[in-house]
Amino acid sequence: MIIKTASFLQSNTDIKKLPKTDKPEYAFIGRSNVGKSSLINMLTGNNKLAKVSATPGKTITINHFIINDEWYLVDLPGYGFAKRSQKDREMWKKMLDAYILGRQNLVMTFVLVDSRIKPQKIDLDFIAGLGENQVPFAIVFTKADKLGSGQLSANIEVYKKELLKEWEELPTMIVTSSEKKTGRDEILNLIEGYNKDFVK
Repeated sequence: MIIKTASFLQSNTDIKKLPKTDKPEYAFIGRSNVGKSSLINMLTGNNKLAKVSATPGKTITINHFIINDEWYLVDLPGYGFAKRSQKDREMWKKMLDAYILGRQNLVMTFVLVDSRIKPQKIDLDFIAGLGENQVPFAIVFTKADKLGSGQLSANIEVYKKELLKEWEELPTMIVTSSEKKTGRDEILNLIEGYNKDFVK
């Protein structure tokens, strides 16, 4: 897929005010500081599209971007909720649940996982919740350029073994590096394939 245009559409915390559900939608989510904004900018070829912050938990709204006037890319708040109040965390969880479970045109959720660290309970619990609710998803390993190929492969194998304790079949997994643009074509080709099957 060639990205011709990518522009910010809106930020919202009210599910009722989100864009019409007439276009396929792909959500990106992960723990705070997993490299989500950098990945979105890499995918779209626009380094200023999603705001990259040194402060974890910066994204606190549902952010819609319109790509090629054909589909939505959605930047969701991280579920780590770094340094936020209990009230804020509960509000965001309620908002995320309403979006992920109720958004009719949400085709796939890309769950971002830091390839450098061992499987985290918060990630595994989130992934399990998607599975239990039959929400289509793919796991995106980020920051692959920070590791040697041997260590990267070993870390992903550990992740697969951990998932197979609960899953009969592994989900789609994509290894990415925002700096080296690794995984870009794989993600965009996956989206392009789903776009062709989307029914309004």
